[in-house]
Amino acid sequence: MKVIEGQLVVRDARFAVVAARFNELVVARLVDGAVDTLRRHGAGPNEVELVRVPGAWELPIVVRRLAQAGRHDGIVALGTVIRGETPHFDFVCSEAAAGLQRVSLEFGLPVGFGLLTCDTAEQALARAGGKAGNKGNEAALAMLETLNLLRQLEG
Repeated sequence: MKVIEGQLVVRDARFAVVAARFNELVVARLVDGAVDTLRRHGAGPNEVELVRVPGAWELPIVVRRLAQAGRHDGIVALGTVIRGETPHFDFVCSEAAAGLQRVSLEFGLPVGFGLLTCDTAEQALARAGGKAGNKGNEAALAMLETLNLLRQLEG
């Protein structure tokens, strides 16, 4: 049986990390995790671009614009939405996630999904380098593996 799997070493690729400024304490840690992962797996300092957006809601439109420009081989989208007392949380989370997925499918571009959707700030911090690991790191790894898999499937 032939098995095709993506690798975690990057060659000849450019990346964007798109990060929300809202909930900066958490998102900064996600950015650190994602950028560190990209560098540890072969991306040079000139191959990673950080793009800041106001919040999670703005992630899909900016990721889409970057995908249209065609300058990046993969994108990591990072943000944090913490549940409040209104249904606003549900709308932002589901629409941001759906928007990012649409961009990935429309452009055939791997988009690492690093949007935390947590009930509390403590949960978010735990997922941004605390007990639950760093989801920025995980989003970057998933994007790298998918990029390498897509490259294998092309040729």
